[in-house]
Amino acid sequence: MAGPLCQGWGLGAALRSRAALRPLGLLAPPARGVLGPAAGSGTGSGEAALEENPFYGKYRHKIQELRRSSPDVFESRMEKRSEVKKQPVGHSKQGEFIRCMEEKAEGLGSKTSKGGFTKDKTLDSILNVEMVKEKSAEEITQIWNQYFSAKDTVYAVIPADKFDLMWKRAQKCPSFLYALPRKEGYEFFVGQWSGTELHFTSLINVQTQGEAAPSQLVLYHYPDLQKEKGIVLMTAEMDSKFLGVHDAQCLASQVQLFYATDRSETYGLLETFNHRSSEFKYMSVVAELEQSGLGRELRPGQASDKS
Repeated sequence: MAGPLCQGWGLGAALRSRAALRPLGLLAPPARGVLGPAAGSGTGSGEAALEENPFYGKYRHKIQELRRSSPDVFESRMEKRSEVKKQPVGHSKQGEFIRCMEEKAEGLGSKTSKGGFTKDKTLDSILNVEMVKEKSAEEITQIWNQYFSAKDTVYAVIPADKFDLMWKRAQKCPSFLYALPRKEGYEFFVGQWSGTELHFTSLINVQTQGEAAPSQLVLYHYPDLQKEKGIVLMTAEMDSKFLGVHDAQCLASQVQLFYATDRSETYGLLETFNHRSSEFKYMSVVAELEQSGLGRELRPGQASDKS
């Protein structure tokens, strides 16, 4: 079923939780390095460490395909892992891979980017904007919710002032680390703003594919009616092979938590990740989820299920 968001925006998200989860080896404490093994490890030990990652099986096919088709590229990326381990958690080439995807799509003259996501997805492609301009914000909200309620996606109608706050912060802090609860622990994702689109990919994707890592979830924000109606419409596309609607709900809820918060401590995590990354502690994200109450609403037994 489709997933509306969010409590703060007057919509309900089906997110619950049980016991606290232990963190996975996707991010080790700073003293041990980001990716686990010692920095001097060679390619072979790098592969072994990668296979020890609890989510390696989920990405095994793509990793093995890369190893077969481009062994030099694969070896180079394994070698780069030692360099990444020396970098703070906040370091990310997410912006580069988004630009790379856009350039490739433009070269092909296609409206569909890698992973099946719609390139330059406009509000007009979903809604007759001129027609709805005659309606009230409440009527547009009802139309938007009814349209997406039968679709397997995430959607929301965001108040203009909330989006203004999110947008200003996105300009200053365009990337962040998010945590998805799993039965085994947490799977970490990196989110990067590109215009009004917010792209997500798993941390292990970035580690193994670098700037070529594909988006697995894109949140599309449409400010077309913001000034006139006081609302911003949002919907999403996701790679269903890796993420379900519940996963997308969880990530989208965290965007609201971190980018639309009134708590200076919560926003401080965004600033630290983007501007003082050597000070960033990955478990602070999990702690903030619990502090906000959102973490307690997540149910590990259901978070990894495909809806």
